[in-house]
Amino acid sequence: MSRFGFGCCPLGGHEWGSVSENEFKDAISLALDTGINFFDTADIYGLGESERRLGKFLKSRRNEVIISTKFGVRKDNKGTTFYDSTPEWLGKALDASLVRLGVDHIDLYQIHYLDDMTPVEDTIAALEIKRDEGKIRYYGFSNISLADVSGLVNATGAISFQEEYSLVRRDKEKEIDAICTEQGLSFISWGSLGQGILSGKYGVETAFGPDDRRSRSVYVNFHGEKLLKNVNMIENINKKFASQDKTISQIAIRWILDRFENSVALVGVKRPSQLLENIGAFGWKLSLEEMSYLGSISSY
Repeated sequence: MSRFGFGCCPLGGHEWGSVSENEFKDAISLALDTGINFFDTADIYGLGESERRLGKFLKSRRNEVIISTKFGVRKDNKGTTFYDSTPEWLGKALDASLVRLGVDHIDLYQIHYLDDMTPVEDTIAALEIKRDEGKIRYYGFSNISLADVSGLVNATGAISFQEEYSLVRRDKEKEIDAICTEQGLSFISWGSLGQGILSGKYGVETAFGPDDRRSRSVYVNFHGEKLLKNVNMIENINKKFASQDKTISQIAIRWILDRFENSVALVGVKRPSQLLENIGAFGWKLSLEEMSYLGSISSY
């Protein structure tokens, strides 16, 4: 499996600004041609549209790819988001994802978020049944704590977990280390470029349109004191690496891959040009001195 994960949240076409289906298709083709074979989506992205588009674009090359999707986030009739990790919803969500993706099995099926009521053991048992049925190959977790997975003894098909992590979001770093070490799970980072702030394309003057989720203050990387801190950090990193012809996004992705040995950096992609830049994170490593510098300057 490639250590670069093609993030398909923008493929849902919801609250990521202007998107082009043709550019997505070209980016996916380019990814496959450059050895990227891991594609990650979720049933909630664009309320299923991301899965539908991904299935359509990958149909002729299904045997070349690893498809990962998630369940557990729902919207009610009023549009309110809530979590549901019950075995009942798992079964319905999985069957719907298989149809939208146009596949007979999902390679990696992940619990997007655990709800507050369902014992995780019940969800695991249901996932094991779906694995026995051949509908999924493996399963994983997303947005979990060490306490959520400690002591699980029957999760034989669990291989990975996802958590938000980047140079601008390192507050859960110790827990990520613990889950990797104690549970033996591979780490998949989401938000690897801090929702785009680590692309180096945005600054204090950036104004997002109302169709872009980053216009909301909850996306703290683009607002207030946090934005100023991020911009200053990026400027310093660019100075440090000026002689190496590496972009901030390449450095940010490389940081994750070198920080966690058994990891995948998940990066949202909207167009081929983004992918071409980001794959420049491969074929080299950060030195110990550079890792130390980035660790000292980056945000917790």
